[in-house]
Amino acid sequence: MSLGLQCPILPYKNIKILFRLVLCLFLWVTPGVSQKTPPEDSSMPKYELGAEMKTKGVIDEVNLMSVGKRKDFTELIIKNGDDKIHIYVCPKPFEDEMGISFSKGDQITVTGSKVKHEGADVILAREVAKGEDTLDTLLFRDAQGTPVWDARTGK
Repeated sequence: MSLGLQCPILPYKNIKILFRLVLCLFLWVTPGVSQKTPPEDSSMPKYELGAEMKTKGVIDEVNLMSVGKRKDFTELIIKNGDDKIHIYVCPKPFEDEMGISFSKGDQITVTGSKVKHEGADVILAREVAKGEDTLDTLLFRDAQGTPVWDARTGK
């Protein structure tokens, strides 16, 4: 007595195609799923919109320094009267790619966020205007304070 149950058996060719399809999906999807987003650099100071300010002065020093994971961050020290103000601008590769240069004696106006970094007050530059002409304004961060350069390459 037969119950009428049938077990369909796929032809060998169909099994082979199905196996290849599953294998290809596995090989394509696994690398994408396994990629990690780079962790946020906690040692890099965060831009605070509420602490945004504007200052101007004459560049006294141009330095390359380590900020967060970057070892090539441009720092400007400007004199405003007797005060020296430390300005963190951008990674050197971004500066080079944009054709930007800063020199001692340049008159600049900086808009940025005043924050504490390693116990010192610094300004994270959002925009820098060189000279008295504010038409020559360089943008380093967007309106929310997010850097306009690529965090991985510095460009």
